Amino acid sequence: MVLIAEYVWIGGNGDDIRSKSRTLDFYPENVCDLPIWNFDGSSTGQAPGSDSEVMLHPVSIYDDPWRPGNILVMCEAILPDGITPAKSNHRAYARSVFEQEAVEDEKPWYGLEQEYVLFEKDGKTPLGWPVDGYPAPQGPYYCGVGCGNAVGRNIMDEHYIACLDAGVKIAGTNAEVMKGQWEYQIGPCEGLDCGDHMWMSRYLLYRVCEYHNIVVSLDPKPVEGDWNGSGCHTNFSTLSMRDGLKDSIETAVFNLSNTHTEHMEVYGDGNDRRMTGLHETSTINDFSYGVANRGCSIRIPRDTAKNKRGYIEDRRPASNIDPYLVSAKIAETVLLKDFGPHDITLEMEM
Repeated sequence: MVLIAEYVWIGGNGDDIRSKSRTLDFYPENVCDLPIWNFDGSSTGQAPGSDSEVMLHPVSIYDDPWRPGNILVMCEAILPDGITPAKSNHRAYARSVFEQEAVEDEKPWYGLEQEYVLFEKDGKTPLGWPVDGYPAPQGPYYCGVGCGNAVGRNIMDEHYIACLDAGVKIAGTNAEVMKGQWEYQIGPCEGLDCGDHMWMSRYLLYRVCEYHNIVVSLDPKPVEGDWNGSGCHTNFSTLSMRDGLKDSIETAVFNLSNTHTEHMEVYGDGNDRRMTGLHETSTINDFSYGVANRGCSIRIPRDTAKNKRGYIEDRRPASNIDPYLVSAKIAETVLLKDFGPHDITLEMEM
């Protein structure tokens, strides 16, 4: 048999997704059957021209929605020594966290809410906006329907179907607050799967937009002014939190409160333009938490507070995060750090 395998990886900028195809004469039973490949790292900012080969190590397999019977292969970029991660390979750090016994035992789950904005081919005009102008104010666009409200639904629908056909764990989608802005949700995923599925979903989104000559932006604040920015709200739970182990949720929130600055450093470039305390965000310099409060750093769902079990939502991550980096950072903070006693409660807001 003959099979096309599309190898996908993250380039040196950290937000540039690359891919190339190769022909195989077998169908892999699992990812370990796939050959390690290489690429020109000098063209992706990941190696010098004098020693340009960077290796592609397959880590997960998805069905190719456009070439039925063929596959997409998510890869890690590793230097030729087989150990050192190439520039922008944060999956290596995530592996070091998720493979620790204390983390594995807690089976951390994630649900990521990826917001994005569609632009015309010029990359400057949001889809559905007048050139060099503004549409009607925000209000009718969130979960909106109808011409003029839901702009780009065909893109969203094609992406949704492509994710389902590929086997990506997409949980849902909706139109967002700004005109031309959409969101989809990835999860629930455990550990490293979270990053694999999110990066592959982004790859599929870029491919769909490529076919329509549409530009997709993950910029945290793609349009300045009285318009919502784009985030990647990260829902998180551990086995103890889901089982309602006493104090597990409060401890998670407390640990996150003690590492706010540390987390903001990896929660997306340009996030300061988004996190102003307006447009459903908290302020970038201050940590806060609250039940059902979308203006806080950490939102505690009402059911979680009521039942003393469930998940929490970290609303700080920007739309352009590296999901490997963020998911591992949350697990590391919640499960591998001890800041002593706390006074966090689920009933009150700070």
